[in-house]
Amino acid sequence: MASILNEQPVTNEPSPPARGIIVQLYQAAWLLLILSLLTSPGSLYAQTIVPSPFLPADVKEAGWPAVRGLHFDAHSPEIHIADTWPTAGPPVLWVKELGQGYSAFVARGNRVYTQGQNLQGQYVYCLDARSGTEIWKYWYDWPYELAGVYPGPRATPTLVEGRLLFAGPSGLVGCLNADTGKLIWSRNLVTEFKGDGGIGFGYACSPTVVDQLVVMPVGGPGASLVALHLEDGKTAWQAGSQPASYTPAMPIVRNGRKLIVGYLENALVLHDLKTGELLLEHDLSEGYDEHSSWPLYREPYLWIAAPFRSGSQLFEIPAEFEKGATLKTIWRSRILANDVLSSVLVGDQIYGFDIFDQQSKTQRPSRGKFRCIDFLTGNELWEQGSGRPERSTNDTSDEIGQAGIIVADEKLILLNERGELILLKINPEECDILARCSVLTGELTWTPPILHRGCVYVRNQSRAACIYVGKPELLPTQQQTLRVDEIPQERYVDWAGQILSVEPEYAFDLPSQAWLWNWFCWSTGLLLASLLIALIPASLVRVELRLLTWTVCYRTLAFICGALGTTWISAWTGEFVFTWPLCLYIAFDPVLAVVQFRRSNQRPLWRDYLPLLIFAGISILYFLLCRRLSLVFEWAFLAGPIGALPLGLLEAQLSKEKFRGICLSAILKLFTYAGFYGSGIVVFWLKY
Repeated sequence: MASILNEQPVTNEPSPPARGIIVQLYQAAWLLLILSLLTSPGSLYAQTIVPSPFLPADVKEAGWPAVRGLHFDAHSPEIHIADTWPTAGPPVLWVKELGQGYSAFVARGNRVYTQGQNLQGQYVYCLDARSGTEIWKYWYDWPYELAGVYPGPRATPTLVEGRLLFAGPSGLVGCLNADTGKLIWSRNLVTEFKGDGGIGFGYACSPTVVDQLVVMPVGGPGASLVALHLEDGKTAWQAGSQPASYTPAMPIVRNGRKLIVGYLENALVLHDLKTGELLLEHDLSEGYDEHSSWPLYREPYLWIAAPFRSGSQLFEIPAEFEKGATLKTIWRSRILANDVLSSVLVGDQIYGFDIFDQQSKTQRPSRGKFRCIDFLTGNELWEQGSGRPERSTNDTSDEIGQAGIIVADEKLILLNERGELILLKINPEECDILARCSVLTGELTWTPPILHRGCVYVRNQSRAACIYVGKPELLPTQQQTLRVDEIPQERYVDWAGQILSVEPEYAFDLPSQAWLWNWFCWSTGLLLASLLIALIPASLVRVELRLLTWTVCYRTLAFICGALGTTWISAWTGEFVFTWPLCLYIAFDPVLAVVQFRRSNQRPLWRDYLPLLIFAGISILYFLLCRRLSLVFEWAFLAGPIGALPLGLLEAQLSKEKFRGICLSAILKLFTYAGFYGSGIVVFWLKY
């Protein structure tokens, strides 16, 4: 710029007075340009110089740069949070459709960032914090499990030094310019390092950035944890051999030494931050396990919690890491198990949801109690909730339930699974609820809220909202707001409570051989009973109507029994029995009958395709029901037609004019169903 402002005269230069005026105008233009860049709403530099009325005078604003805040503990330094809310709820600044995803927001200055997906793909979004207006978005991958049980990205972006780090469910990790959304670098760590563990549900670890290093659990051979240089994404170190899980890496300091905690699938590990040296490895379990909640740390104590009713435990980390160094167990308890949402440490107490279910449910709010326990002893101080299943997100309930938590201004701000925003006074003596209101009802949300400049940013699988929770007098008078009841709400239908009288304990456990055999026996028995019962009305009609009567009766009976068997038989036996594959087979049976006929000119075209269209419709309904009820693996029975086709075509060609032909057809249908059912089992074996 100096060279431009001090150019040498040229032969056709203007007169000296005119040249002086032009130079001054040139300098003024450059000065205005620089000032506009530094003070424009789109500049990250401008965002740091605006003071926040929600911070103490001696606290510099840092925003909410990571999924658990600045210090990875869900604490915010903000003050002037309202002590209660109006009857109609706190003011809503904006609501925005963001699509699918579990990513929380991060914030700095006038911007907030998150991830989501729609039909076009997965995106990183940058929004105006006060209006929700999209500033930019960055496409990084195609949709992930668009019609699956857990669709969309899981991880939350991380803000640091004008850069935005993100992670996708396929293992892609990238770095963007936070101001413009331009890509700086990206790598797929799961592919490069052959990651294992922590990928069954999709990669979910949010980037942890400390001292210019991006630390990610990967779980590959020699790469339990991987550290990348923030500048260019190149590998700084990789270490460990344990499979990873879903909890991000957590930085701590012990005896002045910077460490990284890895809460992995089967072990708790400590690495040196700078070198990656594995300092300590503490075995937790064997075989399949998972951890997604954050540990809590106060030097020298480290607290962890796990799902599967494992409870929680407190360790003491040694001051020095000599060979053979181990963690010292201070206490271990069966209470305060955590799954997808984490507890918080406030003073000498831990506040969090103790999940009673083996895992969090996608079809209903999780069963459990919200508890306060003593950090150093594990003793319970108070509890809230009945621990019984809540069968709908529409129920009016006094229970807090499983919730994401923010600690700020001597209060806890919670967003629970049912989409309720709850204000809780920090009190180790009793559960003191100051206010609560429904903001995102109708579907379960596992995305933790964040707090920035007096606003809570929340989202579920459909939309996001910015809700003002500061003192009313600090809300600008010109700020346009909505009422909470103006947020579009979905009506939640508790299909699980109505259909599944018994739920599988582990939604993501493959059906055992015993289960598969039990399901086959029950569904085959229902088919056999339907075939036999249908012979009764068939024997009472004229010969020319016998086959039609038998066919209509057995198909109707078998379809109804297959549809209701899952509910009724499960309730009767007390264990989960899945009979819906029988419905799929019955829907496919007319298709087999049509396949054997060559379409004639006299036969309407729609009669050939109607059975196929009906089967396709029932298959789609079957898939959507399985997805809605978290029946994760049962989709495999959609492969049934492959195994049913050979015997089914043979059976369709049998002559059924005589009663003996009908009986032989019934026997072949049983074997055809066995082939149909067996195709689903083969898919289990091949894929899982």
